[in-house]
Amino acid sequence: MVDIHCHILPDFDDGAVDIYETLEMAKIAVNSGIRTIIATPHCNVPEQPLNYYGPLYEETFKKAVSVIKEAGLELTLLKGMEVFVTFDLPSLIKEGKILTLNNSRYLLVEFDFCEDPEFVDFMIDRIVNLGLVPVVAHPERYEFVKYNPHILTTLKNKGCIFQSNKDSFSGNHGSTAKKIAFEMLSNNQTSIIASDAHSMKFRTPDTTKARALLEDTYDIETLFVKNPEKICKDMPI
Repeated sequence: MVDIHCHILPDFDDGAVDIYETLEMAKIAVNSGIRTIIATPHCNVPEQPLNYYGPLYEETFKKAVSVIKEAGLELTLLKGMEVFVTFDLPSLIKEGKILTLNNSRYLLVEFDFCEDPEFVDFMIDRIVNLGLVPVVAHPERYEFVKYNPHILTTLKNKGCIFQSNKDSFSGNHGSTAKKIAFEMLSNNQTSIIASDAHSMKFRTPDTTKARALLEDTYDIETLFVKNPEKICKDMPI
């Protein structure tokens, strides 16, 4: 399996607190069948460390790769970011401060949970105009989706890919997120399910429970393997 959304880099955002937790998260991932992870620390979040691409990212990424290799784990770590969408995002992309998922056309984006739907629509257009494909992280958790579910159709028609969190299906993000996550699957709107893991104890990379909940009804091979692989290989979904 491939996990395209995981906060596994040590001491870089609100994910793994140190290299030891990075290693434990890697072990959990491997034990649940994951063989590739795209490391996606938060980036460009207002009033938080901006975490743009640069020497610190490279140093932290190489440290994580090294400890995973030394532990003998069959896990490949790739580069990426979960990018908070602000008005100046297109400029940041042009300046080389933003990483796409494994240097592909796919950009993992998140919005303020209470964002104005008009701003979401406007910014998606600007990202698409740069030749990128927005991968919208956990849409089931956004208030603007809850109160305006038709926006999902609008965004998908613009070329967006939707990535749901595995914990949404078990209700760990609340009953409303769970309801929307299942509705999106039933409406064939979700293309990928990822861990959005932040630690080795809570919100871990273990996808076993989510797969068990979904395997009898949905195409988990496509959701957990085939489509994430296409992103890593920069192939169309």
